[in-house]
Amino acid sequence: MRIFEANISLQVCTFLKEFLNNTSSFENANQKMFEAFGIKHFFENNDDFQALKESVSIVAISSVDEPDRAEYGDFQTNINLANSIVKHLKNRNISPEIIIEPTCGKGNFIIASLFNFKAIKKVFGIEIYKPYVWETKFSIIDFFLSNPDRNKPEITITHCSIFDFDFKSISKQYHFEKLLIIGNPPWVTNSKLGSLNSSNLPKKSNFKNQNGLDAMTGKGNFDIAEYITLMLLDAFQTHDGNLALLVKNSVVKNIVFYQKKKRYRIGEIEKYCIDSKKEFNVSVEASLVYCKLNSIPSFECKEFDFYSLKKRLNFGWFNTKFVSNIADYNATKEIDGLCPFEWRQGIKHDCTAIMELERVNGYFLNNQSDEIKLEEDLVYGLLKSSDLKNTVIKNTRKYTIVTQTKVGQETSYIQHLYPETYSYLKKNISNFRARKSRIYNGKPLFSIFGIGDYSFKPFKVAISGLYKTYHFTLVLPQNNKPVMLDDTCYFIGFDRIEYAVYAIILLNSKATEAFLKSITFSDAKRVFTKDLLMRLNLLNLANLISRTEIEEQIIFLNDKYSLNINLLHWESFIDEMTPKKEKQLKIFG
Repeated sequence: MRIFEANISLQVCTFLKEFLNNTSSFENANQKMFEAFGIKHFFENNDDFQALKESVSIVAISSVDEPDRAEYGDFQTNINLANSIVKHLKNRNISPEIIIEPTCGKGNFIIASLFNFKAIKKVFGIEIYKPYVWETKFSIIDFFLSNPDRNKPEITITHCSIFDFDFKSISKQYHFEKLLIIGNPPWVTNSKLGSLNSSNLPKKSNFKNQNGLDAMTGKGNFDIAEYITLMLLDAFQTHDGNLALLVKNSVVKNIVFYQKKKRYRIGEIEKYCIDSKKEFNVSVEASLVYCKLNSIPSFECKEFDFYSLKKRLNFGWFNTKFVSNIADYNATKEIDGLCPFEWRQGIKHDCTAIMELERVNGYFLNNQSDEIKLEEDLVYGLLKSSDLKNTVIKNTRKYTIVTQTKVGQETSYIQHLYPETYSYLKKNISNFRARKSRIYNGKPLFSIFGIGDYSFKPFKVAISGLYKTYHFTLVLPQNNKPVMLDDTCYFIGFDRIEYAVYAIILLNSKATEAFLKSITFSDAKRVFTKDLLMRLNLLNLANLISRTEIEEQIIFLNDKYSLNINLLHWESFIDEMTPKKEKQLKIFG
């Protein structure tokens, strides 16, 4: 049965029908509801009172489907999972007096808490979606009708955005009571909610303090659940209590990462991995994050399986380094340092339909199947993440138009030097103007990013940022032109093929793979990033790998890919990687 788009049991509907028929005003109804069930301000106003009074008198069994609110990150916790989480907390001898459910949804965490915790004095639930507010209230009534002897704490369910709710007032008023913050905040980013014109957003702020370009190109995007969690820690970190929230794994990682800077008074940080497909029917890696408030700050997190409680690993800060597996990192930490070569991201153009081409029968073909005649000079081979499967690549399946040799370069030259290319780009100018990223604002026509001298290095060593493969690819020139990579890839470039081959041998070693596995998070949107790859100290790695192994790998690559490499340039490669200060010490030592 449904009223106000909210599920309601026959028991509650029957009760409300009789109750409201015998109640004359919403003030009187609110007082009686508080006395019977502990719910404060059950009706917000007289209109709600009259509407419910009318609805329960005519309610019928409804077959209306549940609204799909997944795009808002709304994945409601089923009552069985909510009960399992609360029982887990209860088994740890947690017995809260104050329950705070920051995005209470249909109220299953509140019901589970009422069922399992005996010492609750007050419950605070906040929810922006009005049908869920009603459903939570109906569920509370149903619980107490079925369990009339249960303790009835004072319950306040507030209909508002969590970002408009004053948690600091609760913090000040109940500073000495035992507290439990529990729930399942939205699994969605601020940019996604913004695109949906949602009002459930924090005030616009660069709360991670990203620089201008990073903020514009996506690093300034953040998960709403992460913002909510940090907001709650700001308000309650000095309270005696605990926090237990269902969030995406990336949120848990970020909370532990920023703990080094924020130093929240939280300890015993733990992550309990759940089966999101089973519990929510979504393909998102998620967990229960738990911590104890008002503790000496902890900078690492223990990871468990939620169902078996079997421990998996510890991740977090190892001295000044953030790692995904502390034990494994300790065995490979000699590699961690600063890469002597700068890792770069590939070309960003946000115009795939026009800029990415295939070569067919002497023509170029774009994603719209248009046959295009272009001058060759601005067309380069292109590799995407999905192409980086082999150890050595000599040919590409795709091409791209490279309109600039450095960011911000004027592009008017194309019209005069390459009229066919200009005609094609001009014909499709609407596609370029439709690009949403602010980085293109005020830039020359057909601008691209991720371009510079480094893009034109003939020999590159590349890796996909998206795939969970700890494998590097040697990219060779095609038709005597350097091959470009798209912005899902990272690479280092060389003028000598020998240096590129030495680098790929070091990077594809077992030592590198073990190190990378200890610092990467396989469930991250980008497994590899520039910051992470810059931690690969190739000089230290070269000292760890034997000369014999290097020689064996060179022979293997020569035989399989028809290369002609030897170790004649090895010493100059080592010298190239050696910092200037170390070179000076060797000279004067």
